[in-house]
Amino acid sequence: MILTLALLAGLVLAWLLIGVAEKFRLGLRFTQALLYVPFKLAYRIGDSRIRIARKAQAPVIYVISHQSRFEPALMLSLLPEDTLHILDEVSARSPWLEPWRELGRTIAFNAEHVFVSRRLVRVLKGKGRLAVYLPDAVEPDVKTFRLFRAVTRIAMQADAKIVPIFVGGARGLPVSLTPADKAPRHWFPQLSISVLEPMTIAELVARNPDQASNTNALFDRVAEARLFGTNLDRGLFLAMRDAADRVGASHTIIEDVISGALSYRKLFIGARVLGRRFEAVTAPGEAVGVMLPNANGVVLSLTGLLSSGRVAAMINYTAGPASVTAAVRSAVIRT
Repeated sequence: MILTLALLAGLVLAWLLIGVAEKFRLGLRFTQALLYVPFKLAYRIGDSRIRIARKAQAPVIYVISHQSRFEPALMLSLLPEDTLHILDEVSARSPWLEPWRELGRTIAFNAEHVFVSRRLVRVLKGKGRLAVYLPDAVEPDVKTFRLFRAVTRIAMQADAKIVPIFVGGARGLPVSLTPADKAPRHWFPQLSISVLEPMTIAELVARNPDQASNTNALFDRVAEARLFGTNLDRGLFLAMRDAADRVGASHTIIEDVISGALSYRKLFIGARVLGRRFEAVTAPGEAVGVMLPNANGVVLSLTGLLSSGRVAAMINYTAGPASVTAAVRSAVIRT
């Protein structure tokens, strides 16, 4: 009994000490830090860029990609305590989120209705902060795009800056909002928080005057946060390997009407067989011409070249002899 109490006391003390460290490291309130500690330890969260969000001058709108049920708890733990969080109805009623909702100000909204309101504009004009949780969509449907349009209008009326936030890895959590067949679940994936610098809608549009609309500028900025949270130094071959780890090596990756379907496992086996051959007849970093029809073979060749450290120079066989010859000469293709 005494040993059990001592262990519990040790755990509580460790929790408090880590909470104090997080409080001073990120500038959180002590209660915020305490409720953030379980996430930090369980998911080894890379959170250095959250300081950008905390230091953003009001009025500001934090646009969070809502991939799982954890984002509201994380943001309530990490964003300034005066932020008004606009939660979906499930997050606003969820019993397990109650301790985190007590950390800040929250209101619920019905995603079926566009939520532009004078109240939100007044909050921002009074040097306030909003946190909105928008669906994480590569290509938004009509309902999702209306939400982006509503946020754009609020930001423009209040002249508020936009701070996109993306939690990398949250898509594969057990509480993910993405169907399991599209995002295989993992209990404790490593998470990283991607935050971009604050910018107004006018500044976003000024970067690309050819934008179709102000809403498109906001959507593209949110997509940038998703891209920023990706390790672009990994390369295509390693990214494919990571995808195989997530969905399973037996998952089908390519298919054509002649060769049939290939799983990740078969793709990598074929790629390495070809890769060894490429290594034997070409130099590292050399451009190798690939002129094949759109079938499994072209993907195997491309992956094999990438795995052997060669550059795949894709040649369009429909371009005609003169264009193909000119391309080969320009790229100094010997193989």
